[in-house]
Amino acid sequence: MKKINILCSAADAASQNIKEHLLQNAYWDKIDETPDNWKELISVYNNQEMRILEIEGHHIYEDRIDEKMKSSGYDTDLIIVASKHKSSDGRSVLTAHFTGNPDKADFGGRPKELSVAAPHMLRLILKNMQKLSDDIGYEVNMESTHHGPTELKTPMVYAEIGSSETQWNYPEAGSIAAKAILEAIKEFTSCENGAAYIPIAVGFGGGHYALRQTELILNAEVTFGHNFPDYQLAFVDRNMMIQAFEKSGADFAYFDRKSMSAKERDRLSSLIDELHYILLRESDIQEIGKVPWNLFMNIKNRCNKLCPDGKFRATEVFRSQIEKSRHKDEKYDEIALYSINEKLFQETVKTNRKLTEEMLERCAPIYMERNNGTLSNTILGMGADTKSAMQNVTNECIKILKEHYEIKYIPDENILCIISEKFDPKAAKELGIPPGPMLGELAKGKPIVLEGKTITPEIVHKKKVKRIHLSD
Repeated sequence: MKKINILCSAADAASQNIKEHLLQNAYWDKIDETPDNWKELISVYNNQEMRILEIEGHHIYEDRIDEKMKSSGYDTDLIIVASKHKSSDGRSVLTAHFTGNPDKADFGGRPKELSVAAPHMLRLILKNMQKLSDDIGYEVNMESTHHGPTELKTPMVYAEIGSSETQWNYPEAGSIAAKAILEAIKEFTSCENGAAYIPIAVGFGGGHYALRQTELILNAEVTFGHNFPDYQLAFVDRNMMIQAFEKSGADFAYFDRKSMSAKERDRLSSLIDELHYILLRESDIQEIGKVPWNLFMNIKNRCNKLCPDGKFRATEVFRSQIEKSRHKDEKYDEIALYSINEKLFQETVKTNRKLTEEMLERCAPIYMERNNGTLSNTILGMGADTKSAMQNVTNECIKILKEHYEIKYIPDENILCIISEKFDPKAAKELGIPPGPMLGELAKGKPIVLEGKTITPEIVHKKKVKRIHLSD
């Protein structure tokens, strides 16, 4: 790929702070003469992987700056802008974000236009900022899309120090931002070929600091392109939605649901459906790191057909199946599906749901929860191992039932009998046992003495036999 351009501004204190630390933390050749056709360009520093381009004015007003770079001999595939983040709250923060104007263009760019995002670079910068900033008390956040420039064909991401002059000039913050950028470029260029794909989301909801989205970027195998905060959602129409997906290269949409009104959620959901985009919940996103993206979507589609709007859980068993297929150099996009005997499974869940879920985590490659919260008796996995997993789950269901009931198996008919005992108040009454403590003791399975006669629980308990045809 072409060299990555780092854009700095002489009019921006934080940008200068970051630039000085970029120069200290990597080897650079300074270009003595700048091109005549770019008067605002002050200095250029060059090395094998990247360039620093320093301009006089503020970068937010530099629409079509990628064309200036190309015409001046500094063509690039990616622009990182070193910048300040200004906020009245005075917090110490390191941020990254994309540029764009969902509505008016008060601070550069054009109205209702978004720039081309660089989601993978944003993720690398934020993760490096987090790793490096533990000791200096700076927050790390992705910001929602805002300000210019917007008229660009080249992907651009901002890396910033905030929020006031004190933080902009703090040497340690400049050092961290510079190191985060340099390490991100190194990782980005080294993982261009053969790296696992990280899916990209367009975000909706949250504040200017996209806290939920930031947490997902830092802790899940996902990244974000453009993000629209609550106060900008009203400006997201069909054209803006399409623009956000296309300029982010997005795979799906994500809602910060708690921050959005139900009316806005419904409107945007309808728009996403109309455009045939994918909307994933946070529970879905947490599963992505365990499963390659294409396989994840295959599973998601299968699960949606079986349990519309439900959830699925990929366990360590499934990850082992994936690794086994990789070692054998087999395709791992064929999903096998098996159902546990429904009556047996539901009886097990009813007996002890917690134990059933723990058992599924140990034995089932993928299991599902319906949108009403009930567990599905269908499991998914890869290849012949899934049939063995289904048999294991069946056996474990029987073990759970054995802990609570008497179990008998009739081999000739393949019938499992679940035998339970239930207290019969009518039988107790016929024996003359008055209401009160003695009745309670019998109901608990303890013997009592009435008029010198011992009455055991078996006398007032009735056996109930539930027959399950395992071949059904």
